[in-house]
Amino acid sequence: MSSKAPYLRRFLLFALFLLPLQSMSLRADTVDTDPLNRTPEVREAFARFYLLDYDGAVARFENIRAAHPGDPLATAYVLHARLFRELYRLDLLDTTFYANDGFLTGKHTVVEDPKVRDEIKALSDQSVNEANALLKNNSNNIDALFARGWARSLDAVYLAMVERNFGPALRMALGARSDHDKVLQLDPRYDDAKMVVGIYQYVIGALPFGFKLLVGFAGITGSKTKGMELLQDAANHAVLTSVEARTAMMLFLRREAKYPQAQQMARDLSTQYPHDFLFLLEDANLEKDAGQGLKAIGSYQAILLDAKKPGFFYNPHLELAYFGLGDTLRGQNMYGDAAKAFLAGSQQPTTSPELKRRCLLAAGQTYDLMHDHTEARVEYQAVLANGANTVQGDQAKKFLKTPYSNH
Repeated sequence: MSSKAPYLRRFLLFALFLLPLQSMSLRADTVDTDPLNRTPEVREAFARFYLLDYDGAVARFENIRAAHPGDPLATAYVLHARLFRELYRLDLLDTTFYANDGFLTGKHTVVEDPKVRDEIKALSDQSVNEANALLKNNSNNIDALFARGWARSLDAVYLAMVERNFGPALRMALGARSDHDKVLQLDPRYDDAKMVVGIYQYVIGALPFGFKLLVGFAGITGSKTKGMELLQDAANHAVLTSVEARTAMMLFLRREAKYPQAQQMARDLSTQYPHDFLFLLEDANLEKDAGQGLKAIGSYQAILLDAKKPGFFYNPHLELAYFGLGDTLRGQNMYGDAAKAFLAGSQQPTTSPELKRRCLLAAGQTYDLMHDHTEARVEYQAVLANGANTVQGDQAKKFLKTPYSNH
């Protein structure tokens, strides 16, 4: 690739892998899909998944996998649930984390669990190998092609989001897109495959003209319009990837500042899954980004109140809501309340090290806006104590010397 390849890699990976909240929407028998997707056991497992009961989902998918030895999709179910459990543990399922390219270009310290990493890699390899065994007997086995592409895409998610290993992630992603392209060539009604292909089409179509011309020489073409059409088809009809497709569309619409459309999708999801903490959080995040500050404050506060109701949320990561609330309060110049929200976010038992640094840094900046540099320095020092060689650490060092200003 040319010297422009890093830009293409960052942009493509941002869109392909930094978008998921959940996946799986079991639809009526109007499209083609692997029959396993429609079984009661799979429905029950995903019902736990939607509650963010990842342990319960993993256990149920393991039972399905045991009952279907050699089935690459059954193995990919387990991979999917374990991957999302780890992403949630690391606070990587809040899309505000990916609202700018700093995620891709900055220094990040994610506390990777080697055991989980090895489990995810082993599951991905197993699913791919199981699919290859089926494809050896029939190269046009659509279900095996889809399962292999899905496993590859999940492997790429881990590589990109946790390890920030973008080169291998991109190669894995392109393999996933190739598999799903072939699925759609063989069966245009296999709408689950339209999600990955639609994202690919949109991203290539959204590249600046110079980069689009560059990749065009390599035979890589795309269309934003075609990409959105494919994503809409997946959102409307797919059995396995409907919700991921809607999440991708929300991310693209947010980056294009088309907030009303993105908000409607978020509200539809939160209505469909009223006890899914992440969907409610996404609705509040979009209100914040749309400039509806007071409305967003109310939404974040409602989430925090709901979390106090026994059994309303299964496993809420309240630090995500506190961070969004603090950010919105600060935008409304409500600095005292904003600092309290940021500090509350830093103190939750589920807060990941990276989000803790973000909360502490934001609290310090807020104290500086209140002209209390003494208290701000306390928070900046706390950032350094939790990771000096990070994006937040670099900023904290800067603000220790010169108070933060938003002007």
